[in-house]
Amino acid sequence: MSDTPEHTQDSSRLSPAQRLEAPNTRLIDAGIETINEMDTLRACIAYENKHQQRVPILRRLERRANELRSQDDDD
Repeated sequence: MSDTPEHTQDSSRLSPAQRLEAPNTRLIDAGIETINEMDTLRACIAYENKHQQRVPILRRLERRANELRSQDDDD
């Protein structure tokens, strides 16, 4: 995928399913790492709890929540 304007995708527009149902764990990790808002993170946690309940993914989401909270504390 190129970085031309017609192919640029804003990661904040990804749905929880797009972030968490990727074909491999590296893409799932990237989807989680690009979460920058607690509302998006909560939606992903709710999605994962409802659909897959994968403990490693839930732990990664928890780590991302801690990172976001830490960033908020630093600001």
